[in-house]
This record gives sequence, C-alpha cells and structure tokens, in this order.
Amino acid sequence: QVETLKAKLLEQAQEISRLRSELGGTDAEKHRDLLAAENERLRQEMKACEGELRELRRQQQQQAPCRDCPHLQENARLQEQLSQLQREAEETRAKLVELDLEVQQKTNRLAEVELRLKDSLAERAEEEERLSRRLRDSQETIANLKSQPQQIKYIIKTVEVESAKAKQALCETQSRNQYLQEQVGMQKQVLKEMEQQLQNCQKTEAQLRAQIMMYEAELERAHGQMLEEMQAMEEEKNHAIEEAFSRAQVEMKAVHENLAGVRTNLLTLQPALRTLTHDYNSLKRQVRDFPLLLQETLRSARAEISQAIEEVHSTNRELLRKYRRELQLRKKCHNELVRLKGNIRVFGRVRPITKEDGEGPEAANAVTFDADDDAVLHLLHKGKQVSFELDKVFPPQASQEEVFQEVQALVTSCIDGYNVCIFAYGQTGAGKTYTMEGTAANPGINQRALQLLFSEVRGKAADWDYAITVSAAEIYNEALRDLLGKEPQEKLEIKLCPDGSGQLYVPGLTEFRVQSVEDINKVFEFGHVKRVTECTNLNEHSSRSHALLIVTVRGLDRSTGLRTTGKLNLVDLAGSERVGRSGAEGSRLREAQHINKSLSALGDVIYALRSRQGHVPFRNSKLTYLLQDSLSGDSKTLMMVQVSPAEKNTSETLCSLKFAERVRSVELGPVSRKAELASWPSQEHLEGDSPGSAAPHGRGHASPSPGQLSSRSASIRRKLQTSG
Repeated sequence: QVETLKAKLLEQAQEISRLRSELGGTDAEKHRDLLAAENERLRQEMKACEGELRELRRQQQQQAPCRDCPHLQENARLQEQLSQLQREAEETRAKLVELDLEVQQKTNRLAEVELRLKDSLAERAEEEERLSRRLRDSQETIANLKSQPQQIKYIIKTVEVESAKAKQALCETQSRNQYLQEQVGMQKQVLKEMEQQLQNCQKTEAQLRAQIMMYEAELERAHGQMLEEMQAMEEEKNHAIEEAFSRAQVEMKAVHENLAGVRTNLLTLQPALRTLTHDYNSLKRQVRDFPLLLQETLRSARAEISQAIEEVHSTNRELLRKYRRELQLRKKCHNELVRLKGNIRVFGRVRPITKEDGEGPEAANAVTFDADDDAVLHLLHKGKQVSFELDKVFPPQASQEEVFQEVQALVTSCIDGYNVCIFAYGQTGAGKTYTMEGTAANPGINQRALQLLFSEVRGKAADWDYAITVSAAEIYNEALRDLLGKEPQEKLEIKLCPDGSGQLYVPGLTEFRVQSVEDINKVFEFGHVKRVTECTNLNEHSSRSHALLIVTVRGLDRSTGLRTTGKLNLVDLAGSERVGRSGAEGSRLREAQHINKSLSALGDVIYALRSRQGHVPFRNSKLTYLLQDSLSGDSKTLMMVQVSPAEKNTSETLCSLKFAERVRSVELGPVSRKAELASWPSQEHLEGDSPGSAAPHGRGHASPSPGQLSSRSASIRRKLQTSG
C-alpha cells in the first residue's frame, strides 16, 4: 500500500510539472497551489494509511487467526513454501561453498604434488649427473688400471730375465699390483651399487609419474562432478526463483485486493483524522503551556514540603526535649530505686589513647558511646559489638571535675553519718590511680573529697562540731601495711570491734587528724612515697598493691546532742594483668599472682552476693575482708571501673565491663545511718574521742559504747533509726 501511494504521489508530481509547463500566469499559480494542497493532503493520507496498516498488523498479531479464511490459509501456505525454498537455497549455497572449498583443497594438493615432482625430478637429474660423473671416473680408472698390468708383467719378465738382484723390488711391485687389483674390485662394487641406485631412481620416477597421472584423472573427475553439481544447483535455483516469483505474483494480487479495501477504509477514516488533528493541536497548546503550570506547581509543592519539614523538625525537637526530660526522670527514679535497694552503683571511665599504646591497628579505638544515653558504651571485640549499660559512663575527654561532680553526693553523705566506699577497678594501666589520686595540678577523687568535706564542715560550723581523721594503708602480697606509720613494713591484722557491733577495725593503724588542705597534701605526699610501684611492659608506673584511704568524720550537734560517725573508704585497687603480656618475673611475678588472687576473691564475693548465697567468702583475701563493711549492706558503695579503649586491650576491657555489670546487679539492702544521742554535747568530749593534734598515734577503729540515755533520747534515737 505504501508503494502504491508513493507511485500515486509521483504521478501527481508529474501532473503538477505538466500543468506548470502548460499553464502560466496567475491561473497557473492558483492551480499549482491547489495541486500542492492536494499533494500535502495525499501525503497526510499516506502517513495515516501507514499508521492504519501498522495498527491492522498489530491487531492481526494480537487477535487469533481466522481458521475459515482461505486467503489467510493460502498466505500461510505460500509463506511456508517460500521459507522452505529459502532454506533449500541456503542449503544449496552451503553445499556450493563446501564444493568450492574441496576443489580449492584438491588444487592446493595438486600444486603441492607438482612441486614435489619437480623437486624429485631435479634431484633425480642431479643424482644421474653425479652418478654419470662417477661412472666416467670409474671407467677411466678401470682403463688406466687395465693398461698398467701388462707393463708390470713386462717389467717383471724383464727383471726375471735381466737380474735376480731385484727380487725385493719385484715383491714390492707385486704387492702394489695386488693393492691396485683390490682397488679395481672395490670400484666395480661401487659401480654395481650405483647402477642399482639408478634402477631404483628410475622405478621411483615411474611410480611418481603414475601417481601424477592418477591425481590428474581424479582432479578431472572431481572437476566434472563439481560442474555437474553446480549446473544442477543452478537449475534448482532457477526453478525455485520461478516458483517464488509466481507465488509472489499471487500474493501481490491479494495485496492489491487488500489495498482496495484499505482505500475504502481511508475514505471513512478522514473524519477521524480531522478529529485527531484538532485534538493534537489542543494537546500542543497544552504542552506549550505545561512548563508554566509545572513551575507553579513545583513552587507550591516546595512551599508545602518546606512547611512540612519545618513542622517535622519542630516536632522532633519537642520529642527530643521530652525524651531527654523523661531520660533524666528515669535516671532519677533509677538512682532512687538503687538507693532504696542498696545496689552498688557502677560508673565507667574510658581513658584516652596514649603513646604507650603504640601505633597501628592495635592502637585503634575499640570503644564507642551512645549519643543519647550517657550510661551506655559499646565495645568492638573480635569483629562483634558488645553493649554494656552502667549507671554513668565518662568518655576520654571527661575531666576530673566532671567525674567528681557525680560522686560528691556520696561523699557528703559521709558527714550525715553514712558509711561510703568508692573503689577503682580495672586492668593495669587503665587510669585507676589517676582517677583516685590524680596529679598535683589536677587532683583526683581522694583530695577533692577531703576538700569537699572541709567545705561542708565549715558551712555547718555554727551548729555542729566535726573531727576528720585520715588513715592510709596498702595490701601488698596479702600483707596489710600502714602507709602513715613509722614502720611501714610492719604487718597489721584485721579484727572485729570488741564492742559487739560486728564492725571491723585494724589495731595499730595510724590516724592523722586533718584540719586544712595543707594537712591533706602532707598526708597524701607522705603515703604516696611509701606505696609500692614498679615498671612493667604494660605500665611504666604500675601499682603493685591495693591502696586504701580511710576518712572518718565524727560530728556532734551542740543543740540536740546528736552524734554521727561516717566513714569514707577510698580504694585504689591494683590492676589485673596477664603475666605473659606484662613480662613480670621474680618478685614482680609474685606480686602479680597475689594481685590476681585478691581480685579473684573479690569476684567470688560479688558472685556470692549476687546469687544471695548464705555464706560470703570475705575472709579468702585481706582485700575482701577489709571491704566487708562496704560490701555487706551497711555502706553506700560505688565502683569506678576503668577501661582502656585500645584494640589490643579489648579482652581485658571485656572482662572488666562484664565484672562491672555483675557488681551493678548486687543488692546490699538499705543503708543505716550511724547516729546517737549523747547526754553531754560538748566539744571536749568530741575531742576526747578524736586525736587532738596533727601528730599520728596508734588507735583502733572501734566505736565508743553509748551511755545511759533518758526516755526522750531513746525516743529520738528510734525515730532517727527509722528514718535512716
């Protein structure tokens, strides 16, 4: 149909050119314009016809074929025959190509045989020439040899006639003659061999000629077969082309008939085409106006999205504020619950990476923190992240002041008559001593606690009289030693108070009464000098003993006669270490063994307390025995677990954090306040119970027995104990 329409357009173009030549002037131009319009209309019709044809073909492909239509069946049969003829033509072409290849191969073989024959003939000619030359030489030699014996015989005869003296020369001549005859025999043998080789070469030549004739006959026969096959294929091809042409003519007739139907359809499709043209123009106008509409829509959408984002941000901020407020409230309730249950509070502190950790992957940071919860930290151990929840976690950038702000509430409760214990736990080199003692420029919990106690005492000086005493001891190789005594090597023992209260005390332990910050610095300096520290592979200044700073605060309310006694135990435990990594030997090895043994005993005590066993093995170690008052439910206890963030220390960090979680789950019960009513509220009695000067003297830690109180005092005491 397309070809017919193109022919129609060509005829109209020829008609236009003819009319242009016949007509001229204005009428010719008008007619030309009319024909151009008609031409344009026909082009549009042709395009529409092409689209209709494509649509019809698509519909024919989508719809199921009509089984009863003879035209379609004939068309399918003709297409099948045409495809079969095409396949046969392809097979014939393939056979022709194969025959061409075979002829080419045989031609190449014939050329190779001819070359070999030429080479053989050339070699044979050379061999014949060489043999002929050798034959001629041999014949000449034979002729020469035949001529020589007669002369020799003649000479021999002549010699025999002439003289007998020349017998020796005759013998030599005979031997020479015999040698020459042998040479002649050898030459004859060589001649026979050459003649035999010549006969063999002639036979080979005859065989080669026979092979060449056979190859030529085979080549002629193959050439004849190839010509016959090519002629047969040519005839088959012509026959197939004729059949295809006749079938194509039949198909063309059917196409012409279909084209007539299409023309009829085109006449009916013109109104639809005009409608489509109108719709197209309207769509074109809409597309032209679309960018403006799109920009306006985008502006409105951006404004709505910005407003929604702002609302979401404000909602998120409000939710975050509420979450943080609820988190603070939860922490407050949790701390109150911990206080009521008597749980051991556990704080964690992560030291920063130092140059002692080295460089490379082993010094990488393996500890991360939760941005929304300051009580959670995450440890990356062997490719897996392990999370731990404590009561508070201090990152490496936390200062000594920030750490002390979290523990100062416990310290001040010591003034009110409560027993408080703060001990630092962790591997060697994790920063325990720094947290507890600090440096001169940046003191730790010990010195800040005493400074806070003095500040609180001064604030209550109008109504209360306080006395603060300090003792310092260390447990070195399971031996308790006095760091403030004159003989620090003297071993002390832990005993029960004789007053029947069940509390422990250390007879002979030196106490200093401190009244100012200067006294504190002197005590710390005096005790720090005597503490045992050594250098190991893990820590340049490794503490080799457990250090205990015992602060006792005794108060007297002058108005009511209420006496309070509070004790603050600040413990810097020696670091757990692996002997293989620390490189400890000799005395260092013995120290490490005692340290690990005492820390293991502490773990056993924590396990017994956590599982609520009837027997708690406090006496398995001097350390646990001395901390019995702090771990048996009559003290507010805080453990500061110190960890290293370095990758190489993740195993020790994991053990320390797991131990901290176990300690956090221990419930010691409610804490009681140590308060009594006395009948003589005087400063002299308070000073009589405490050292009166800064000079050290030996005394026990036993509490004085109460006197006889009145009924009003007993009532007040019961109320205080109930509130405590």
